Amino acid sequence: MTCGACCASFRVSFYWAEADDGGGTVPAALTEPLDPWRRCMAGTWSDAPRCAALQGEVGQRAGCAIYAQRPSVCRQLEEGSAQCQKARARWRLVALEPA
Repeated sequence: MTCGACCASFRVSFYWAEADDGGGTVPAALTEPLDPWRRCMAGTWSDAPRCAALQGEVGQRAGCAIYAQRPSVCRQLEEGSAQCQKARARWRLVALEPA
């Protein structure tokens, strides 16, 4: 989708080796450590999360600057899922109809 609500609603944490300095694809420069085993996308570990890779305005036209390199947790979030709907509600966006 292009709403960006999920990218500005949740902490995006993942196994540290998904970053490019651990052999993965996520740019390490856009991450921050959580503990010895996990990292998160910079900007998402706060009271007002917004992923450092998010471009554009939430609810308008937003997108991921590293879409092809995004972490597994981002790949797993499905449009219209409970998490998606929760993020959209947080931003007062219209709920998606079930498929």
